[in-house]
Amino acid sequence: MMLLPLCCTCYTQAHVSLTRLIMKQLLDFLPLVIFFAVYKFFDIYIASGALIAATALQLIVTYALYKKLEKMHLITFAMVTVFGTLTLVFHDDSFIKWKVTIIYSLFAIALGVSQLLNKSILKSMLGKEMQVEDKIWARVTWYWVVFFASCGLVNIYVAFSLPLETWVNFKVFGLTALTLINTVLTVFYLYKHLPEDQRKELK
Repeated sequence: MMLLPLCCTCYTQAHVSLTRLIMKQLLDFLPLVIFFAVYKFFDIYIASGALIAATALQLIVTYALYKKLEKMHLITFAMVTVFGTLTLVFHDDSFIKWKVTIIYSLFAIALGVSQLLNKSILKSMLGKEMQVEDKIWARVTWYWVVFFASCGLVNIYVAFSLPLETWVNFKVFGLTALTLINTVLTVFYLYKHLPEDQRKELK
């Protein structure tokens, strides 16, 4: 899954707008739409192959539109390719299920470690555009650490305790909705703590 993750990290540029943010997130979720559609018409294995291809296409389109790829996009593509290929080679859907938890865990660890070292990833990528106090960046960072870790744990339960179709629906709709909601909440929270002059500039 292309997560924004880091959700607000990847999607705020020099002139931030909620519409632009959501549009870029929707582009990130394109591979999920293709994965879901192929799964419904075929099976999890063909869907896994389609996910690899769709994620590659998503990278191409993103670069064509924005002339830039974030590290998180590349990491996610690598994970999708590795675990999708393992799913196909061994004909075992456990790999594609674990992929979600591993990606979320990597995001949580990266954010947490960066904050502990006082080198917040979120601040380094958004600090020039969203000039808020360090304590605000810390709150936002730990919020996303908890979010990603929680999603990773819930994914394990859903993936290995419930039917495959339930997991696919959870992956595509549940996690997508949660990510979008938390992204919007984060943007509003950061906006609320911006200096007055910058809030006017970003309207």
